[in-house]
Amino acid sequence: MTVYDSIGTTYTATRRPDPRIGARIAAALGDAQSVLNVGAGTGAYEPPQTVLAVEPSQVMIDQRPPGSAPVVQARAEALPVADNAVDAVMAVLTVHHWTDLTTGLAELRRTARRRVVILTWDQSVTREFWLVKDYLPEAAALDDTRAVPPAHLAALLGGTRIEPVHVPHDCSDGFGVAFWRRPDAYLNPLVRAGMSMLSQIDPVTLQPGLNRLAADLTSGTWHTRYHHLLSQPDFDGGYRLVIADR
Repeated sequence: MTVYDSIGTTYTATRRPDPRIGARIAAALGDAQSVLNVGAGTGAYEPPQTVLAVEPSQVMIDQRPPGSAPVVQARAEALPVADNAVDAVMAVLTVHHWTDLTTGLAELRRTARRRVVILTWDQSVTREFWLVKDYLPEAAALDDTRAVPPAHLAALLGGTRIEPVHVPHDCSDGFGVAFWRRPDAYLNPLVRAGMSMLSQIDPVTLQPGLNRLAADLTSGTWHTRYHHLLSQPDFDGGYRLVIADR
């Protein structure tokens, strides 16, 4: 059973693609006329030129909207497509779930004629995010065990560049750092259910930190401590595009 068979049941409720992040991914794909989306989930950020999506979780596949690209249930480590099948292969916030990173990346390279685009995060940056640093260190500890440094991805792929992707203050895609300027959102269990860094941890374990956050929001302590964030239009939460040309 894949992770998202258990945690992805309400995914689309809070994970709506943000067009500004989508524009960054589209720019990274360049003029590719055919795209393979690996670890495609519900189809977020899938460009119109996507010819096939690959997703291991049937729960996520069932949430793909009508009109999405054709999808097959398969894993990154064994892509059911021919060599050099598409111009570009994309993988959005997925590599940390793979069971064999080296094999998965080799499959991306095998199937892409021109380019591989991966959206991931730099845990050395994300670990300093106020939510996990001050309130929920358990989430940082989980991601410490599975995050793949972008530089490591670059070394395995070869011929790469790494670009930061800042998170807008009103980001519509409710991933882990999305609510950096809207702290009340992290108190909502539905919001947390859409974040793998929180939904995979026992709620009882998280509750003391959430209680501290709630208290600090009520008292004004959070706003005093992080007042500088409230005027920022975007935030570097560690998200990175790794772009590899073939």
